[in-house]
Amino acid sequence: MSRKKDTDYLSISARIRVLETRLLTRERLERMIDAPDDAQALKVLEECGYAALSVSDPAGLERALSASREALFGELSAAVPDSGVVDIFRVKYDYHNAKVLLKAEATGQDARNLLVFGGRYAPEQLAERPDTCGAQLYAAMEQGRQILKETGDPQQADLQLDRAYFAEMGQLAKQLGSAYMQGYVRLMTDAANLRCFVRCMRLEKGPDFLAQALLDGGSVSVFALSQCRAQDVGALFSGGLLASAANLAVELAKPGACALTELERVCDDALMAYQERARRTPIGEEVVAGYLFARESELTAIRTVMAGRMAGLDGDALRRRLRATYL
Repeated sequence: MSRKKDTDYLSISARIRVLETRLLTRERLERMIDAPDDAQALKVLEECGYAALSVSDPAGLERALSASREALFGELSAAVPDSGVVDIFRVKYDYHNAKVLLKAEATGQDARNLLVFGGRYAPEQLAERPDTCGAQLYAAMEQGRQILKETGDPQQADLQLDRAYFAEMGQLAKQLGSAYMQGYVRLMTDAANLRCFVRCMRLEKGPDFLAQALLDGGSVSVFALSQCRAQDVGALFSGGLLASAANLAVELAKPGACALTELERVCDDALMAYQERARRTPIGEEVVAGYLFARESELTAIRTVMAGRMAGLDGDALRRRLRATYL
């Protein structure tokens, strides 16, 4: 498949620059945090194109956010010259649903409320006709099913599906012929591996276990990371966007350390920093990718602020939980 030229993205890039004016900026987030009540906080979202929402219906808020994500993916998939750039963001929802369906099948439970929309395939299609949902996804589900049958270990099945998920993302980026998207997937892989490294260190797992749990395709090799001592992990990522996250990981890797939420936040900020190039690029797949990442981050921020407000957190506590914004 030949790579699309930047000029092929001229129309959609111009459209996205207009859409960016409705993003949930840091200033708008501050207004949500400082709003006198939850109803006024939700009012800010109307400026971003969301329908009027009610504080008395938390489930309605989640439905609205999910519908917004699904509509975004559908609209951009139809508008971009190569839908692969959108699929890189959609594929994780397919694999999430695959995990849910396999666990439900193994336990005999009804997990329909855990399925999400926004993937390349509707949840009901994946549940009823998985063989029509792409060869790689179907093969990964079959392998996960076999692992559950043989071991009864859902963690091993999840690891298999995670490997397939990242491998398919990498393949999609390669097919696009986009160095930018390949770099994005590589950074995502590094971030996932860094979090995995910390969890394994906290559980005092050895290098053999770690090597099996880590994902291929990052800028830091599986071998180097699996053989690394916790106190030396910062050196593997020095000079890159994950340098701060790796330095934090040194402390968090110690057994009994505090929760990993701060590491997750710093990793997400590194991914947002990567999208800085998208803001400086006039046309191209970078513009689409930057906007998609911004919108997904926006949905996370809305959930964080509203859940925190409803839990009675003060403004400073909410600000500490927020990730960096695109604008």
